[in-house]
Amino acid sequence: MSNKNKTEVIVVGAGPAGVSAAITLARSGKEVLLVERGDFAGDKNVFGGTIYTEQTAEIFPEFWKTAPIERAVSSQKIFMLTDNSSVQFEYKYEGEANAYTVYRSKWDKWCVLQAQKEGAFFAPKTLVKELILDNGKVVGIDTGMEKFYSDIVIIADGVNSLLAKQLGLRNKIKDKDVSLSVKEVIKLPKEKIEDRFLINENTGAGCKILGGPLKDMMALGFMYTNKDTISLGFSAGIDDLKKHKIIPYELLEQLKNHPSILPYIKNGVTVEYSSHLIPEGGFNSIPKIYDNRVMIAGDAAMLVNNVHFEGTNLAMLSGRLAAETAIDALNRQDFSASVLSDYYKKLQNSIVMKDLETHKNTIDVLRKNIHALTSLYPEFACEFFDILTSADSIPKKVKYNNFMKKFIKHKGISSSFPLLVYVLEKCIKK
Repeated sequence: MSNKNKTEVIVVGAGPAGVSAAITLARSGKEVLLVERGDFAGDKNVFGGTIYTEQTAEIFPEFWKTAPIERAVSSQKIFMLTDNSSVQFEYKYEGEANAYTVYRSKWDKWCVLQAQKEGAFFAPKTLVKELILDNGKVVGIDTGMEKFYSDIVIIADGVNSLLAKQLGLRNKIKDKDVSLSVKEVIKLPKEKIEDRFLINENTGAGCKILGGPLKDMMALGFMYTNKDTISLGFSAGIDDLKKHKIIPYELLEQLKNHPSILPYIKNGVTVEYSSHLIPEGGFNSIPKIYDNRVMIAGDAAMLVNNVHFEGTNLAMLSGRLAAETAIDALNRQDFSASVLSDYYKKLQNSIVMKDLETHKNTIDVLRKNIHALTSLYPEFACEFFDILTSADSIPKKVKYNNFMKKFIKHKGISSSFPLLVYVLEKCIKK
């Protein structure tokens, strides 16, 4: 760095979006300062899921050989719960892993180290109080103790993004556009995890949980296997939590003790409890993500595809595309909004905007049919399999006829059934 208080690009936030931007810039020979408010990268992250192979490998080629990954996900399960029963679907696959489970505290440290090796400067324990403006244009950051200047600032400071709000590029998030994710990390012997999830030492499982304690809410449970722990939790809309006056910890306890979930975590020891906010407004909640000398990436830009449970991959891709736009602007020595608007165009031509636009109305449709999806569908699924597998004195024809009559006539089911067709059609058309 030619001057300790002036560099070409400052990236705020060392999560997936920020570190992807920083390493892309460093590899191109640009000066970049990556600042992080936590004591270390990953210190403030409580993510409990997966990273996806393709977008991650574009930033960190063959990362699985050296990165601190937990397990390659080879099994995906969906649980449809009633109060005391469940129907479970599983998809298992062989070959190269599409995703890996990670601990963000370890993963983010490793990612930043790779960026530093490429030449990025990293400043942990650095809280950005505000952006420095000159005639309304961003020229740097103010930490309250020191000021740093740059040609471009990439904001990747997470879902609340106070910096984006300072610029007027984002308003306060509506309750319906954000969810609270609550998670426990439960320690178990490695062998027990493998036995219970029917995996081996080289594979892992990911589970999505619908209904049960989470019924009648825009909520989804999750369970992922790590080497010797299980990440178990749920994500629920803030508006639903308020509406139902639910205490998140109590809801998680109900989920843990459900008869279909408990066997997976029985006798485990909770070693971590955490929560964080997830932007879930989708395409319709995306703010303006560029202006003179500034771009916004990752969660700060609301780039999460909650229909397909994707966030880290979109964050990495957005960070890389922001960096590529910054490289072009630096080469041209033009940091105007008209040049940085190429960032938005790049996103539009990528899976980020294409997938988000595909599902721009899906969440609203899901919300209108939430009772059927989280309560009626699981109940009918369990009833169907009970008929299929039970034996008693009632003729099967009578059972099936009664079941179909109830299924077809039930107002909640009949009115929401087209939702399944709608979601499939939207995916196929794009």
